[in-house]
Amino acid sequence: MIDTLLLAAARISTFELDRGLTNASGFFFERDDKLFLVTSRHVLIDEPSAHHPNRIEIELHTDAANLGRSTGFSVMLFQDGRALWRQARDAGGEVDVAVIEIDRSALPANTLLHAFTPAHLPAGGGQAAPAGTIEVGSRLLVVGFPLGFHDTLHHLPVVRQAVLATGWGLRFQGEGYFLTDARTHRGTSGAPVVMRQAGAGASPLPWQLLGVHSGRLDMSTRDKVLDESLGLNVAWYADILLTLTAPETAAQALPPPAIAPPSPPLST
Repeated sequence: MIDTLLLAAARISTFELDRGLTNASGFFFERDDKLFLVTSRHVLIDEPSAHHPNRIEIELHTDAANLGRSTGFSVMLFQDGRALWRQARDAGGEVDVAVIEIDRSALPANTLLHAFTPAHLPAGGGQAAPAGTIEVGSRLLVVGFPLGFHDTLHHLPVVRQAVLATGWGLRFQGEGYFLTDARTHRGTSGAPVVMRQAGAGASPLPWQLLGVHSGRLDMSTRDKVLDESLGLNVAWYADILLTLTAPETAAQALPPPAIAPPSPPLST
């Protein structure tokens, strides 16, 4: 039996028309019978690197008895010059998380996936967990597609081990994220950061969704010759999904994507 966690993650490819741009990670989140794809905001738009895709493609499994069968599913990012994804700000500024609703009726009839729900968020929406369950040094997993790498036969992600590197519930440097200690690569942006859910019983997805991996954190003053990278990563608290998937949340209007030269690979 395959762990359902692997079917909750999605490999994302970004495109400008038919020109491939970058690879990234994402995952599914369900609320009030609506299905959303979650990823890092900079996967969908990133002004510093002139990254302006107009659509993304995700890979979906279509046969529960044969994971080798999959299909690409295209999702447009704009309609009439208006962004179809949702993004947010908080007291610290921009939050590097975005969601886009997936039209269930457009999915292949036999689509096989699993989705996190609000019930998978730690009690208190990521700011207050049951005593003793989440603490500094807790073992976490980051489920994604580093450098686009994955099981090309079964079309599944890989899992990297991580450790909670900062106090749970604290906004590191005043931002809405915590830090993890893990080896990560480009293409992991948007991956879910999870921890095994104690007492989940027969739950079809027995994992707590703690955060959304955004990218590596480093020091600009680091001597690139003498000092190794910190090996620390930013993960935004997953409770932002309660805001982004709320019925009253509207997609933010953005200008239509410009036709630009190929963007350099993202560094996260």
